Amino acid sequence: MIDRLKRLLQQRRHRRLLTRWEAAAHTARVADNTTLRLMRREATQLRARIDAVSHVVDDRLASREAGVSTIRKPALSDWAHRPELWCAPLSPPGYAAVGNRTRIGEEATLYHDCTRSELSVRQMRNKGEADLALYGLRIDVFAFDGSFLSLVLELPENAASGLQGNHILQLDTEVETEKPLEMFARLNIKHGPNVEQIVREVPLGRELAVTEFDLAHAPLSDKRLEKLWIDIIFEGPQMNEIYMRDVTLSRRRRANF
Repeated sequence: MIDRLKRLLQQRRHRRLLTRWEAAAHTARVADNTTLRLMRREATQLRARIDAVSHVVDDRLASREAGVSTIRKPALSDWAHRPELWCAPLSPPGYAAVGNRTRIGEEATLYHDCTRSELSVRQMRNKGEADLALYGLRIDVFAFDGSFLSLVLELPENAASGLQGNHILQLDTEVETEKPLEMFARLNIKHGPNVEQIVREVPLGRELAVTEFDLAHAPLSDKRLEKLWIDIIFEGPQMNEIYMRDVTLSRRRRANF
């Protein structure tokens, strides 16, 4: 009974809000400039809140319908993660003439040293039947006068929790390019004042590229691990369209023989 009463009150408030803005549309035709500016400010504030709700609703509905929470991971993995760019809507969804150190969402940053940026990035909705990620990231590169282009992905705190030298960190990527290029992944592990780095080439040209970082090659101090991040580095990206359909990470302990 209480829930039904709440729904009725919400419906009544909603109808009143619709009526108010329908009347505002008519008022705007004859209003003075001061009133128009006030109406525009209120409409902009309301639109921002509506867009935020719509993003969350669309994301949750699509996730339930498509089962996008699935992450491919090896057996016995004790941690897995899909970065925000591939599983949550961004606002705004894209940028043109992207400058160096441009933040994309909460976990990613794009770096380059171009004197003139002819780069654009945009989050796109994946629509393939086999897609496990809800979104993909498209990077369009036109003229490129820089020496490097990289996308840095910050990993959550639990990526470092319990991490030891007998772990293997695995990066799975699905990347499509307009023309061939080389791509590298660099794992950065901050422990105390030191940052250990492991660089691997990402084997493009296949539907799913698997890149492994064996931490046995990194002199880690298990008790002082603080932060992990991944640099995805693009070599010779000029005049290319790079579509990163999915990116996931997982970790597992190395088998003992």
